[in-house]
Amino acid sequence: MGHSAMTEALWAFGRGSGIAALAVLTVAVVAGIAARSGRAITLPRTAIADLHRGASLIACTLVGIHVLSLLADPDAQLRLIDIVVPFAANYRPVWMGLGTVAVDLLIAVVVSALLRHRLGPRTFRLIHWAAYGLWPVALIHALGTGTDASRPWLLTVAGACILAVAAAVTWRTAGNFTEFGRIQRRSAR
Repeated sequence: MGHSAMTEALWAFGRGSGIAALAVLTVAVVAGIAARSGRAITLPRTAIADLHRGASLIACTLVGIHVLSLLADPDAQLRLIDIVVPFAANYRPVWMGLGTVAVDLLIAVVVSALLRHRLGPRTFRLIHWAAYGLWPVALIHALGTGTDASRPWLLTVAGACILAVAAAVTWRTAGNFTEFGRIQRRSAR
């Protein structure tokens, strides 16, 4: 494989893993909202919680692959500092900066999940709410940075992700949403 073929492969791998990360992150957000519900859904609550954790792990892996493949691609112009410091990139600094913000929020959410039992439920939940900011920032990053942003297939994927999260958030914020913890507290009385 020549330099240009390798660069092309890294670029395609970087884009593909980023788009896949967005789709799986969408599943993680929707499943996370569903896992908070105390109402019976199609799957048992434990299965939904497992889906949330599994999708979250896969999304983190895909984000790692996305970042590493673009770091290895000389045409992407991604530097180590661009992964940590938002808006410092040479290439599309605003859009790349949003990707950096998304990664920083993802790290905060992952660390809070790993330290959940040490943080306590209130602190964990407060930090974990960053996922509500992470998802739209990642979406905007994908649509602004991506070379495929205007292609119908990517707009379809993004639209499906938007519809799924909008429906879940609408359900979550509706007056009839019952949180799992509230049901436990009520039944303990």
